[in-house]
Amino acid sequence: MSSTLGDKIKLSVFGESHGNGIGVVIDGLPAGETIDLDAVLVQMARRAPGRDKTATPRRESDLPRVLSGMLGNTLTGAPLCAVIENTNTRSQDYGNLLDLPRPGHSDYTAHVKYRGANDVRGGGHFSGRITAPLVFAGAVCRQLLEKQGIRIAAHIQSIGGVSDALFDPVCIDDALMERLSRSSFALIDGSREEAMRAEAESARLACDSVGGVIECAVTGLPVGIGEPMFDGVESAIAKAVFGVPAVKGLEFGEGFGLSRLRGSQANDPFRMSGGRVVTETNRCGGILGGITNGMPLVFRAAIKPTPSISQPQRTVNLQTGENAELTVHGRHDPCIVPRAVPVIEAVTAVAILNLI
Repeated sequence: MSSTLGDKIKLSVFGESHGNGIGVVIDGLPAGETIDLDAVLVQMARRAPGRDKTATPRRESDLPRVLSGMLGNTLTGAPLCAVIENTNTRSQDYGNLLDLPRPGHSDYTAHVKYRGANDVRGGGHFSGRITAPLVFAGAVCRQLLEKQGIRIAAHIQSIGGVSDALFDPVCIDDALMERLSRSSFALIDGSREEAMRAEAESARLACDSVGGVIECAVTGLPVGIGEPMFDGVESAIAKAVFGVPAVKGLEFGEGFGLSRLRGSQANDPFRMSGGRVVTETNRCGGILGGITNGMPLVFRAAIKPTPSISQPQRTVNLQTGENAELTVHGRHDPCIVPRAVPVIEAVTAVAILNLI
């Protein structure tokens, strides 16, 4: 299995959902930089399970244990390795998945590709549990970016049919970025929280799940980051974001909405402001020709509903070759979107730091 990302900042994730632990190795970090571990734990807590009714009741402390690459709170330049123990597993809940793959999950494709040797307990290496070490890596990279004036924040743009306000694509306030980047239920308009929670609770009571959209912004980027064609900023972020389980769609700026406009409407006019070139609008999402243009970088990621639901579902028995019915046991998120927000921020931080 290939679970690596980056060529300058190289990240490698290891472990399975119900194994002894999960972790990450990050190579290429600069020596001598100090890291605030308390700030790292803030990000870990935002993603951790068992703290909200929209999430799985499985409780994990998600405390990373740094094995190498840091002395005190200072990066040494050696590969940074952190391990997170799995302490609250119920592997017996997954016994029937050896023969009955979950619809919408990786069980079937992984079974064929890895000849049935993959660990299916809790989804194994395909589980959302593997995003915990991603958040650790992103929390470290985020701090290095912030020292350069680059901020990253995301919010729940929608859950089911309930939507939040959108970022102002031209001017995003630092205070808003700071608030969102520390929130466990990140919203621009806090009045939408009750309706979003009701949407997730309705799915839970129906033994079902619901998806949504996460909007992410990066501010403080200079002009000129990225390359044309295959090494553009969109390509780098897309590779990182699509590594997050449950992401099924991505758009930058107006995205698919641009297809409904004429060029005169879609183009972002240039003007001078305070001695620098800016655009009056930001439908391109801060990227032109794969290169940052100095405006806020804005994109949205579509998160599918959690495939593990308690309703009976049609599947096949891989041993007998017959049609079958599956009822999924175990503890699962009725809505993964709130916990996915810090994960999207994290992989974005890794991708941006690798680019610059």
